[in-house]
Amino acid sequence: MWTSGSAVDNSASGRGNTPPSSGVVGSIRGLLSASGRIDGVNPEKPRRVGRFLRRLVLGVLLVGALVVGGTGFRVWQVARVDDRATADVVLVLGAAQYAGTPSKVLEARLRHAKDLYEEGVAPYIVTTGGNQPGDTYTEASAGVRWLAEHGVPEDHVIAVGEGNDTLGSLKAAAAEIEERGWRSVVIVSDPWHSLRARTMAADFGLDAWTSPTHSGPIVQTRQTQARYILYETAALLYYRATKAPADGIGVPGNVGADK
Repeated sequence: MWTSGSAVDNSASGRGNTPPSSGVVGSIRGLLSASGRIDGVNPEKPRRVGRFLRRLVLGVLLVGALVVGGTGFRVWQVARVDDRATADVVLVLGAAQYAGTPSKVLEARLRHAKDLYEEGVAPYIVTTGGNQPGDTYTEASAGVRWLAEHGVPEDHVIAVGEGNDTLGSLKAAAAEIEERGWRSVVIVSDPWHSLRARTMAADFGLDAWTSPTHSGPIVQTRQTQARYILYETAALLYYRATKAPADGIGVPGNVGADK
């Protein structure tokens, strides 16, 4: 009887005990888990930080692309606008001249300004642009000379021979226009230059719209047009960020719209 009872007790005791190896593994797992909580190590955290940084970079790139693309679209869109509503003056932005003879770029702008004047868009034309060291004529005076030779009365043309970039020329022109009691202007330049010129003119307090020329070297080929759209997009973004002229970012080709 004793033997049988002992056997039963031993069997029951065996069923109730945990195998030694299982207890050791559980203890190790518990220690590792506790150690992880104590040290603050979460294997998910580095992965979450990585995902956040990737999304942040992607978001910045997407916003940048939208800003550049949107600005480029506006440059193209405004270039197609030819607003001939009546104004106080037609304002011609300068370009290169050679000993008083306008370059092809400047001549195209002057010819368009003359057409606007003859259509009665404005009773006066303002020419702008300074000169380079050693030049006898300014871009503005070369413009007056060309217009007078082509039938526009000299007393209806005002030369503002200051500024060697769009910003400087518009600043000087705005001061002259305001001094004469005028405010509204139709800006004549190349199509792709229109939005930047209009933006700068508005910043100087002018009520400005644009009527660009569609002749001249800058509008002759699609390659040239594409290059100028890219340039003007960068130049306008640069101006909006710095309120400075775009000379520092370079001029495509040798007929720059900003010269």
